[in-house]
Amino acid sequence: MRLTVFWERMAEHFGAGHAENFARDHVMSELGGRTVHEALAAGWDAKSVWQVVCAVMDVPAERR
Repeated sequence: MRLTVFWERMAEHFGAGHAENFARDHVMSELGGRTVHEALAAGWDAKSVWQVVCAVMDVPAERR
């Protein structure tokens, strides 16, 4: 998954403004105690991060 697709999906699910706040502020144990931004910077691929976000935030199957 490309980062552009990742951020489009984040914006579709959370809304454009809230997606950035969530990615910056929400720490998830499933990402090793990191935020979305930190996980991506640490080398996690966008698809894996998106799968974690979907699981943690109960993103509906049709949006995954």
